[in-house]
Amino acid sequence: MPTSEPFETHTERYEGWFDEHPDVYRSELEALGRLVPTDGYGLEIGVGSARFAAPLGIDVGIDPAGEMLEYARDRGISVVRGVAEALPFKTDAFDTALLVTTICFVDDIPQTLSEAERVLDADGSLVIGFIDKNSPVGEIYQETKEQNPFYRDATFVSTAEVIDALDAAGFTDFEFVQTIYQWIEEIDGPEPVEEGYGNGSFVGIKATR
Repeated sequence: MPTSEPFETHTERYEGWFDEHPDVYRSELEALGRLVPTDGYGLEIGVGSARFAAPLGIDVGIDPAGEMLEYARDRGISVVRGVAEALPFKTDAFDTALLVTTICFVDDIPQTLSEAERVLDADGSLVIGFIDKNSPVGEIYQETKEQNPFYRDATFVSTAEVIDALDAAGFTDFEFVQTIYQWIEEIDGPEPVEEGYGNGSFVGIKATR
């Protein structure tokens, strides 16, 4: 079962990854920036340390890891401690919901998406960013997951699986972007951001209710 414990005890290692891989981070951030609306009231589910929420203009973040939330708070995010499957927010409370590299850590993907759908207003958008398990980076992560405290308990998913789950949760009108075309440690410079999926290891999906 995925747990928040690694994110509580290895918070500085998590933060350090972004500093050690700035071009990967910037490429993923640019990809999501093409999907996340620039206005409205936004929530990031699994906000972590707000490395994505803050620059993307998200207002509120929820995460089960208290140590992560301290970083998120310092980055200007209004934080709540909780889990994706039971969001402590009113129905139709947000214009945007964001999940970045969170979908592989939740206990129940259908329930997570159902809760995201519930807290979004009628015209709301859900944006998901993740490493596709069938991509080159996804395959390496799965092969080496036992060596990584964060990914050890993760369940990676494919783009097709995420699309099916979104469809079952009532989301429509999908828009896709992709980036990260080589192994993380070999990247030296920004990676292109392209429409669609199937080539890039990092996939962004925007869906509406």
